[in-house]
Amino acid sequence: MHAIRFDQVSKQFRTRHNRSFREWFVSLGPTPPRPDGPDQFWALRNISFEIQPGESVGLIGHNGAGKSTALKLIGRLMTPSQGRLEIHGRVSALLELGAGFHPELSGRDNVFLSGALLGLSRRDMAARFDAIVDFSEIEEFIDMPVKHYSSGMFARLAFAVSANVEPEILLVDEALAVGDYNFQQKCLARIDELKASGVTIVLVSHAHDTIRTHCRRVLWFDHGKLMADGVGETEIARYLDHTAGIAAEKRLSAVAEPEVKRQWGNGEVELFDVQILDESGRPRSVFRTGEAMVLTIAYRVRSEIRKPVFGMGIHRQDGLHITGPNTHLAGLDLSSLRGSGSITYRIPRLTLLDGDYLISISAHHPDGITMYDYHDRLYSFRVDNQGSGFRERFGLMSMLGNWQVERDGPQTDA
Repeated sequence: MHAIRFDQVSKQFRTRHNRSFREWFVSLGPTPPRPDGPDQFWALRNISFEIQPGESVGLIGHNGAGKSTALKLIGRLMTPSQGRLEIHGRVSALLELGAGFHPELSGRDNVFLSGALLGLSRRDMAARFDAIVDFSEIEEFIDMPVKHYSSGMFARLAFAVSANVEPEILLVDEALAVGDYNFQQKCLARIDELKASGVTIVLVSHAHDTIRTHCRRVLWFDHGKLMADGVGETEIARYLDHTAGIAAEKRLSAVAEPEVKRQWGNGEVELFDVQILDESGRPRSVFRTGEAMVLTIAYRVRSEIRKPVFGMGIHRQDGLHITGPNTHLAGLDLSSLRGSGSITYRIPRLTLLDGDYLISISAHHPDGITMYDYHDRLYSFRVDNQGSGFRERFGLMSMLGNWQVERDGPQTDA
């Protein structure tokens, strides 16, 4: 039997809470409310998927995509507006810092309160209490009212409770983003322990390396719809490609003021169908340092052109011109060109580090003055090394080198 099943589930919220007396009076009549309107918002729309016992599933998507709403439905903090939702197993949820904590009660009292909300007896929680406090590392503050806790202390105690009540389904939202690095790693290690013991894990995080490491399967949400359901690494790559494309469009629209031309030339050569590909020939917009990247440009020549020069430039997002190779500098002989065709520039190993980059392309006369066609920073890609194991992160580019140490003479242990 599945642990979680969404069957055409939708969740609607009202975005306007204050109504005039006239609106309230009219609402008393027999006319039913409209299914959609300016004061209604669908956080999820017709979502269907199943999660089997013991699966570890990551939920990804932009802010407001519907991830947290899905988790709250699983945690029974809300009910669907439409569709059927089935949950089989005890659910322990870390969705909002201190959710279920009473601010006036101490940490100790809130531990027992949380257990009661999960259906555990006081005796059960007493048996777990020492382990919870030990995990949280806030023993000296356990009898302090939680209204005086920092966000990090909230997270520590809330996770300690959630991870030590023998859940069958554990839900974790972005609450782990608070607190220090060591405690985050401790929480993730505990998640791995629970996963190994057969607990079903559903994790929401914008830290994609965390999703890659701890979840074999990914559900990608976008504006309340389920865009994809598949293998973690594959779907994260698709999501990053998608978001990089949207970000590029926003950047270009922001810099492309109406009076600024971003394409010019006399039209004797037309450049079109520009594609950024990986080494397998698949379109990509997100790469990792050291991967191959291929740029292909289709061209049309109006009449025969003698010795044309094709070039490209890579710019950092802030406008820094990084490189500008062209066919003339490379010694490529293009004595005569007519008709149509394509030209390819291949980068065997991309040396750029994390960041957003823009590409310009051109076709011009060898004198460097007469421009046939120029596209100024109209194409983009991103370098993202999260989860890749690539450790360099300072500066603009990697030298793709390696370190070696040679020691002279006998060595002794310190």
